Amino acid sequence: MIGRVTSTPGVLVLAATPIGQAGDASRRLAEELATADVVAAEDTRRLRRLTSDLEVTITGRVVSYFEGNESSRTPVLLEALRNGDRVLLVTDAGMPSVSDPGYRLVVAAVADDIRVTAVPGPSAVLTALAVSGLPVDRFCFEGFLPRKAGERARRLESLRDEPRTMVFFEAPHRTETALSAMADAFGPERPAAVCRELTKTHEEVRRGPLASLVGWAAEGVRGEVTIVVEGAAAHADLPHDPQVWRELVAELERDGLTRKDAILDVARRAGLPKREVYDAVHRGEA
Repeated sequence: MIGRVTSTPGVLVLAATPIGQAGDASRRLAEELATADVVAAEDTRRLRRLTSDLEVTITGRVVSYFEGNESSRTPVLLEALRNGDRVLLVTDAGMPSVSDPGYRLVVAAVADDIRVTAVPGPSAVLTALAVSGLPVDRFCFEGFLPRKAGERARRLESLRDEPRTMVFFEAPHRTETALSAMADAFGPERPAAVCRELTKTHEEVRRGPLASLVGWAAEGVRGEVTIVVEGAAAHADLPHDPQVWRELVAELERDGLTRKDAILDVARRAGLPKREVYDAVHRGEA
């Protein structure tokens, strides 16, 4: 039997929900669902499935809160908070406001001096990072890449020298395109991992250089996707010597890389614009 949580008037609770297995839900999530005055859910149908799995009965008011109504619904929820309600915010999976609705409401609550707290729990970002096999001591979360090719290329180019491990979300039908753009920006040999359907029955983690992951994704990808990419190597990896760059490009070509990919890889390791390495290679052939 779930007892009532001691509540503080006017509290916004951000609650993490399972990213796959309902069994990953915490007891505290169940308690909050059962006792909140208002439950704001990204998808009320998914909320019903979750409460059924957890054998929880919601006693408060249930409202929808998703990208399409976030602007109009935020003032309504803020008024409930001002009136002393305990408002619980849940999204389809993971923590609200992390590439999900919630940020606007948090900002409004903080500005109104309303307490904001959280029920910690499952996170696709941290789960993917942990199982990727890539460095975890420092990382950054980049969310979803822009859909337009030019904007996506510019975003990735700005991350070319990022030394921390990077975590991205991506739609399954855009995974191949995203990986290909990453290979162009970071170099085809940059280590990465594609984590698909984390914690679910068909969980899959593919690890390898970006070039090989592009080939794998070309066969089609299904399910929720999180991509983890190793950060850039230190710029001191290669000396500032055009002859060294030319020799390394030639060596990579002999190993099977295209000239374009070889130049990209050498430029990344040298910490240089790819045009500088390209010009050095072609000057050496003149």
